[in-house]
Amino acid sequence: MRRVMFIEKRYLGIKDCAQYIGVTQGTLYAWVCYRKIPYLKVGRLVKFDIKAIEEWLKRRLVAQLN
Repeated sequence: MRRVMFIEKRYLGIKDCAQYIGVTQGTLYAWVCYRKIPYLKVGRLVKFDIKAIEEWLKRRLVAQLN
């Protein structure tokens, strides 16, 4: 019997994060430049913690009007 392990991808690059939240890479770079989105630097690379991005998105949820 062979065991298959799945590793959850916790950190996303610019391309994957832009695709995940539905914006262009240019928009995401601008948000990073103006510090409008949580990110971290690994050397010269910009990475996004998917959990932090999900929390960031939840804080921007607009309430429904009845």
